[in-house]
Amino acid sequence: MNKPDPATVAPASFPGVLAAYDLDPALARKVSGGLINATWRVARRDGGEAALQKLNPIFPAVVNEDIEAVTSHLSDRGVTTPRLIRTRTGRLWHESGDEVWRLMDWIPGRTRQALESASGAAAAGRGLGRFHAALADYDQPFRNSRPGVHDTPRHLAVLRESLDSHRDHPDYASIAALAETILRAADRLDPLPGDRPRVVHGDPKINNFVFDDSGRTAIALVDLDTVARMPLHLELGDAFRSWCNPDGEDTRGSVFRIDFLEAGLKGYAETAGDRVSREEVDAIVPGIGLIITELAARFCADALNESYFGWDPSRFASRSEHNRTRAAGQLALLESFERARGAAEQAVAAAFPKRGKDASGSGPSPA
Repeated sequence: MNKPDPATVAPASFPGVLAAYDLDPALARKVSGGLINATWRVARRDGGEAALQKLNPIFPAVVNEDIEAVTSHLSDRGVTTPRLIRTRTGRLWHESGDEVWRLMDWIPGRTRQALESASGAAAAGRGLGRFHAALADYDQPFRNSRPGVHDTPRHLAVLRESLDSHRDHPDYASIAALAETILRAADRLDPLPGDRPRVVHGDPKINNFVFDDSGRTAIALVDLDTVARMPLHLELGDAFRSWCNPDGEDTRGSVFRIDFLEAGLKGYAETAGDRVSREEVDAIVPGIGLIITELAARFCADALNESYFGWDPSRFASRSEHNRTRAAGQLALLESFERARGAAEQAVAAAFPKRGKDASGSGPSPA
């Protein structure tokens, strides 16, 4: 029988955590799908609902101070966002031993693991653009700076180190073959500019959006531990590698959807286009390839290390098998994206006609 991932089981501290927030244990339900934090949907005594999360140890407790400041800023500018709910003693988070817990508003609406239509990509684009525009003047320092989160050379080095240190892994041969293909793909990556950092979400994959019932409006972005300053091409690369993959991350046969990219870019340009520089536009397509490759490397490394990403024991025999599937899926997505690169560049040019290279690729158009 498969053993459940420990992250999906309520820990022994759970009753004390619920008591700290005055929550009814009978009305707490585990939410599936998260790769990092464990989440429960809970009912509050006032009749509302909230999201109770046990933070992954990669996040320090003070990340909640960042979330409080960012969500206050967003709320002041009319952007719907989950807010932290304090403990009965007025704290932003609750600690139980070495565990850090928090409670946040539950934003009603629909979430999804993958998009079904280009209209959903357009909605996500508009939502992400609103988020970026609202934080354009956010000038507070971050307590949790997340250095190296998209340090691609470091992630590739971790993959190489994992290959060296886990030669006794039972599935080493198949994982090593996948890793070598990923590393060859990394050698083909385009150099990217050192764009000025912006305040961004940091993990704009599609399941971090809440949509209305129609799917045509992105109500809010959730899972805000990752909000930080980084170049825009990393944020948009992460967004489009997720939005343009309707097969999701848990399958090997992923195809990059250019129509989703076109719609997502147009949606983003509607709400944030006047803030995007020529250099940032030119970096969008290379950024997508970089993030897909980086994520493939991270999944492949964890297929050996089996220590980071969550996994679904109802579908996979082990964390390694799940991550091997994810890595293969990202590699298939990269190959599909590379075949459609010309169309991707045309989609960027259409969404930002006054910025970036001209249609022939021979030089920049007038700003």
